[in-house]
Amino acid sequence: MLPPDMPEAVKATVRRHPGAAALALGALGVVFGDIGTSPLYALQAVFAADHGAVKATQGDVYGIISLVVWSITLIVSVKFVTFIMRADNDGEGGIMALVALIRRVRLDRPVIKAALVAAGLFGVALFYGDGMITPAISVLSAVEGIKVAAPSLSSVVLPVTLAVLVGLFLLQRYGTETIGRLFGPVMVLWFAALAAAGVAELAVHPQILRAFSPHYAVDFFAAHPGIAFVSLGSVVLTVTGSEALYADMGHFGRKPISRAWFWVVFPALIINYMGQGSLILQDPGAITNPFYLLLPDWARVPMIALATLATLIASQAVISGAFSVTRQAVQLGFLPRLNIRHTSDATIGQVYVPAVNWALFAAVLALVIGFGSSARLATAYGIAVTGTLLIDSILFLVVARLLWGRPRWAIAAGVLAFVTVDVLFLAANVTKILHGGWFPLLVGAAVFTALSTWDRGREAVTAARIAAEGPLLDFVEHMHNRFPPITRLQGVAVYLNPSRDTTPIALRVGVEQIHGIPEKVVILTIETANTPHVPEEERLHTDGLGYDDDGYSHITLRFGYQDRLDVPAELARRRRGGRTREAHFNPYHATYFLSHITIVADRPHGMPRWRKRLFVAMARNAASPADYFNLPPERVVTLGSQIHI
Repeated sequence: MLPPDMPEAVKATVRRHPGAAALALGALGVVFGDIGTSPLYALQAVFAADHGAVKATQGDVYGIISLVVWSITLIVSVKFVTFIMRADNDGEGGIMALVALIRRVRLDRPVIKAALVAAGLFGVALFYGDGMITPAISVLSAVEGIKVAAPSLSSVVLPVTLAVLVGLFLLQRYGTETIGRLFGPVMVLWFAALAAAGVAELAVHPQILRAFSPHYAVDFFAAHPGIAFVSLGSVVLTVTGSEALYADMGHFGRKPISRAWFWVVFPALIINYMGQGSLILQDPGAITNPFYLLLPDWARVPMIALATLATLIASQAVISGAFSVTRQAVQLGFLPRLNIRHTSDATIGQVYVPAVNWALFAAVLALVIGFGSSARLATAYGIAVTGTLLIDSILFLVVARLLWGRPRWAIAAGVLAFVTVDVLFLAANVTKILHGGWFPLLVGAAVFTALSTWDRGREAVTAARIAAEGPLLDFVEHMHNRFPPITRLQGVAVYLNPSRDTTPIALRVGVEQIHGIPEKVVILTIETANTPHVPEEERLHTDGLGYDDDGYSHITLRFGYQDRLDVPAELARRRRGGRTREAHFNPYHATYFLSHITIVADRPHGMPRWRKRLFVAMARNAASPADYFNLPPERVVTLGSQIHI
């Protein structure tokens, strides 16, 4: 029997893939695609950076490989797998989970808490910038193997890349459940190929194994401090995808991801990077494409095909992650309602967000056409990754201190080991801003502006709406004492309202315009918890309004930010259970009244005018509440009023 506190997404995965090995295999297919395809371009970018500032000499190669080995070890193995993945929110991970945990922290100064939440939102925004570059650089670097296998066909690299990406984004609407079954075996084959290519080179020239010693990295910095510092901007490409280990924890659990990392991914990556370093020492000309030149001629064409599959899997993981983060942001109140489609009946986390899909598609195509090669794209890659890594570290240490009560010396050690390294990598990537790094920062700034504007605007609208609606208990009492009594119409009416304390605008408008209300009036408030899932027995709560005999009742439905918002299904489940008298009606025969709010941005105070206009534009393009809450469309009535902000 599965533990009752296990997240639903993990339960579904366990049911389909019983056993630790099966879960680890599934994690290989989803979690490690991004970091697993970094060998395609990372070392090439290091030696191509700044027109060959890093030379193919023994000192430079040993120093770079040592930096790569210890960067992967410290950032991925130690920071993420060993420490940060312990900071789960009901089994879910990722920077949005850290934001939810920060919301629980008690601070005497609210401005500090607001700043931490804002930092988390900026990390989420940077994730979108990273999500745009990953498919572009991954697929492009894989297809560029054609230049090595058949130089005469170099002109087809860009068209083939674009065709592959078009197919990838067109398939998103169908979900990844069927394709996902192939992900694990393909990635096992991919990591086996990485290790085999590296072992073949190391068997002939094993001297590069000395680079395991960190003193080569120290010597490299001592001999060429400027060059070594700049090279960190490309070395960080070896740890792109670290956030995915944490973000996908809710689907597979911490232990399966840890096993897959230490048993398969970590050794395969290290062996391949070692092999590439050895090849560069033997043949300095190999810096043009050390990954494909590491392979014998007969293996290059099959590896191009395998690499293309692997990069598609890496891209799929990032795109799916963008869908998941968007869904969490919507349910936590940082974005307006969007059209979100569930693509699997078995796995709740598999969703498709058309608006995000096509925005990513346009950006990825623009990146591929605009930059034209993986080497040029690498100059734009890294600034978003390092920014997210730094924010992860800061939020984790705050949670460890203020929520878990870890001692000050442990937090100080974390700052020294994690934050210092992240700041160093971020500083090294600042040099990329003028060479393409501005793109993910621009995307991050735009997304952060949207997130923060919606959050602030929603608070302003809520305050104005509360003032316009008036207390619910006063309204019910007035209806009870009204003479002559108001006309009661046959049927059950469910009024959706964001608060249990105020009167739905649709109910007030109905009384004023129709001069009648249904026999049974149910005020329904839907809340989203700061946890991914709310147990079924805790989802429904009823409140007495003092005049139950008059047919008035109030129900609160609580969902986690990863739960599917299907209001009629949840009410029907409670009706079948017969546990609450207030929910004892057929939700598919009731009429749902929605309060339509027309926002008018005409008040002189509050947000700047441009922010108000942005908020109004976002509100107008929000998805219909009927679709968002899965209400039967033929039984929805909308009544509205204006709200001034």
